[in-house]
Amino acid sequence: MKKSCGEESLMNELILCRPTKEMETKLLEYKEEYFRSGSTNVNGSSGLAYYDCFDEWLQFISSIEGCKRPNDVKISTFFSVRKKDNKIIGSLKIRHLMRDQAEEYGGHISYGVRPSERGKGYGKKQLHLALELARDMEITEVLIVCDKSNIASAKTAISCGGELHKEYIVDGTERQHYRIENY
Repeated sequence: MKKSCGEESLMNELILCRPTKEMETKLLEYKEEYFRSGSTNVNGSSGLAYYDCFDEWLQFISSIEGCKRPNDVKISTFFSVRKKDNKIIGSLKIRHLMRDQAEEYGGHISYGVRPSERGKGYGKKQLHLALELARDMEITEVLIVCDKSNIASAKTAISCGGELHKEYIVDGTERQHYRIENY
């Protein structure tokens, strides 16, 4: 992926970490911030919002990363952490899909940024890091899906080379597909 002047230093602000038991307190605080902001979901977290028991969620994300059945979708879950203060900034999941499966499963990469850290450019930084992982996973074309009303998510995809591929409606909600190639 080509980085613009100065972007390398910005990228170094964040690292991606797989969730661990040692991160439990910080991840639960992250989840609670989403809830306090009025959200019922924690975008890109592989269902953190739906588990009352942290250990059960950890077991779930381990199972979806290591799935071996032919029809299962392997999913890797990460959290972006700001290096200077070790604060969890965002979450993302990467679906290890073939190109023709991506539309059926909602794209390759889903992401979210902590409500108090939105509008600071972290979404773009996080997606750049996710694209590096996708490249390592040999995903040659990334599909990102978002609600048309989610302008921040669309801008994030576009800022990383995403091009609008199509728009459609699911259950009354307008959705958009952005494709990122040659990253």
